[in-house]
Amino acid sequence: MAGPSQSTLAHERISGLLLIAAAALALLAANSPLEPVYHAVLEARIGSMSVHALIADGLMAAFFLLVGLEVKREWYEGRLASAAARRLPILAAAAGMAVPALVYLAAVEFHPELIRGWAIPAATDIAFAIGVLALLGARAPPSLKLLLVTIAIIDDIGAVAIIAFAYTATLDPLALGAAALITGAMAAMGLFGVRRLWPFLIGFALLWLAMRASGVHATIAGVVAALTIPLGRGEAHSPLKRLEHAIHPWVMLGVVPLFGFASAGVALSGGVGALTAPLPMAILLGLFLGKQAGVFGAIWLTVRTGLAPKPAGTSWPQIYGTALLCGIGFTMSLFIGALAFPGDPARIDAAKIGTLAGSLLSGLAGWAVLRWSKPVECPDEDRAEVGELFAGDEDN
Repeated sequence: MAGPSQSTLAHERISGLLLIAAAALALLAANSPLEPVYHAVLEARIGSMSVHALIADGLMAAFFLLVGLEVKREWYEGRLASAAARRLPILAAAAGMAVPALVYLAAVEFHPELIRGWAIPAATDIAFAIGVLALLGARAPPSLKLLLVTIAIIDDIGAVAIIAFAYTATLDPLALGAAALITGAMAAMGLFGVRRLWPFLIGFALLWLAMRASGVHATIAGVVAALTIPLGRGEAHSPLKRLEHAIHPWVMLGVVPLFGFASAGVALSGGVGALTAPLPMAILLGLFLGKQAGVFGAIWLTVRTGLAPKPAGTSWPQIYGTALLCGIGFTMSLFIGALAFPGDPARIDAAKIGTLAGSLLSGLAGWAVLRWSKPVECPDEDRAEVGELFAGDEDN
């Protein structure tokens, strides 16, 4: 079964730790005498875009490109290549997106001005969550890590769909038509045997420009472009795998922490009152209560009804701890929060506070549950199947 390499997983573990550090630095900068400098740098203009917009709309397109490449590879050759392998994580991810949204809506009492934030607590930050698991070392068995990564991959698919359909206000038919033509041309290149990367990268850049003009968020160009790049099933050095390998360290160790630093800086001068306001509290409850209820509840029901087996070598407390870690929203939650309340800095900041608090609470609680859960010995045949995906973790 194809899967991520040891170097890829190492990048994601380090990225999670860098993301934690970047968020801490952003909060420190935003709540210190450096605050004017921090915001001045983010608001500085480079051409027609601010530095913050360049990161959120430009560099994050590379993040979404990587997400698309990873999803396509996993769907055809990896952990999602069979219906049986997809069943448990799909059900867990679906419930893990729906329940937090319902908790959020209930918490804001369907207030018309806050309804648009329903998707903020629906996302899971794979880098942050893997970073927390890395701190646990051998106490987190390979099968749990496999489950968490797989749920997060499916979660990413859902988040991309939400951004494309729920947060697109007006559309420019001409630009949308241009985007469709570029996508068709890129797909045709793959069908006609183009294996060099540069034509696809040019197509990606043109598609980003067309998407940005169309009204659909420009970062969606990354996912659409990824789906046109040839996987070459069984081909060890296909264009998709070469591109994924090439951009993975740059995105996970550069773009993701940079986005965290640019997006997490929020003033905490309001104290507890800033957190107990309806919007941040609804996000906190969605991430902390909604995610664990949705993910753990779906896994429990799926296993109890015989639709899928429980992950090998895991206990229910360990699965519960993993469900808690799914409440770490961070990158995608911050991203969606900015889309949900455009032109409303106060609500964007309130959404950041809720996201940071909910992610922190989920991460600490998940770490604690997994830290003190009794390990379960994984059968040799199951450990052999997943162990090589996370080689080296037992030495941490």
